[in-house]
Amino acid sequence: MPIKCVGQVVEIVYLDRTGKITQRKIEVKGIRDGIVRAICLTSTAPRTFRAENILAWKPVPKGERRPNAC
Repeated sequence: MPIKCVGQVVEIVYLDRTGKITQRKIEVKGIRDGIVRAICLTSTAPRTFRAENILAWKPVPKGERRPNAC
């Protein structure tokens, strides 16, 4: 995920530490040392993600920023 995503809402497919794959929309707050800091749009809680475990990502257009399961 490129640094240009900071401040943007993106949809990610993520492999968590238990091996579960999830899909979620996040607002990226920062990226440093392979860690993505973000706000989950469903829970509005801060989350961190290992960049290496983000399997796919795409920007979310402004009209589609409604949250999904997190």
